[in-house]
Amino acid sequence: MEINTTDEIKKDVPEAEQIPEKKTADKITEGLSDSVKKRRAVLKWLAITFLIGAIILGLLYFQIPTRLIAKGYPVQGIDVSHYQGQIDWQQMREQGIGFAYIKATEGSSYVDECYEQNMTDAVNAGIAAGAYHFFSFDSPGVTQAEHFIQTVGEDGTLIPVVDVEYYGNKRKNPPEAEAVRRELTELLQILEAQYGCKPMIYSTQPFYQRFLEGYFEDYPLWIRGVYLPPMQDNAVWQYSDLLQLNGMSGEEKYVDGDVCRELGQILR
Repeated sequence: MEINTTDEIKKDVPEAEQIPEKKTADKITEGLSDSVKKRRAVLKWLAITFLIGAIILGLLYFQIPTRLIAKGYPVQGIDVSHYQGQIDWQQMREQGIGFAYIKATEGSSYVDECYEQNMTDAVNAGIAAGAYHFFSFDSPGVTQAEHFIQTVGEDGTLIPVVDVEYYGNKRKNPPEAEAVRRELTELLQILEAQYGCKPMIYSTQPFYQRFLEGYFEDYPLWIRGVYLPPMQDNAVWQYSDLLQLNGMSGEEKYVDGDVCRELGQILR
C-alpha cells in the first residue's frame, strides 16, 4: 500500500478540520510570554515590598523616627544607674541634657551603688535631678516606700518616680494585677505624703495597658516608647535606649534618652 505524504493527508482533510499550526504556535508563545511577564511582575513587587519592609524595620530598630520627633522637644534628659559607671555631669550639661533621673533604690533593701555620687554631681552641674525607685512585685509597698525615703531624703529637685515594669521571668509568670495595684497604691500614697506631690509612674506600654490603665489617672506618667511615641498623655517620654553621650565610663555604652515639654511639670 502506498503511504500518503503529510501534504497529501492535509489535502484529504476538509479545510475546516485542518489545524492552523502557525496560529496555534503563536498563541502558545503569547501565553508563555504573558505568564513570564506576570511572574516577573510578581517577583518585582515582592522585591520592592521586601526592600521597603527592610528599610522600615531598620529605621525602627535604630529608633530613627522617635529620635527625630524627640529633637523637637524643648527639654532633653536621661535616666541612669550604675550601668553607666562614672558620669561627667558637666559634659552631660554641655551636650544639652537639662534633667536626669537617677536610680536610687529597688525593692525594700537594694541601693544603687552610684546613686549618691550621681545625684551630687548632677546637682552641682546645674542639672535638674530626681531619684527613681524600681518597684518589686515580691516586696510590700510600705517597706519599699520607707526604703526609698530613708535613702533619698530630700535629694534633688524633681518629683520622685516609681518604675513599674516586667523584670526577670515576670513577663512569663506575671504577678496578680490586684496585688500589684494594691502595693503600688500604698507606695505612692506614702511618697506623696512625704514629699507633698504626686510621684510619677514610669512604665512600658505592655505593662501599663495590662496593669495600670484606668487605675492611676491622677499620677504623672512617664512612658517608654522607643519605636513609636506613646499613646498616653505623658509628662515624660523615654524615646530611646540607644543614646550615646560622651562622659560615661560604664560597661553599658548606651543610656536612655528622655524628653518633656515643660520642666515645670516634673519639678517638686
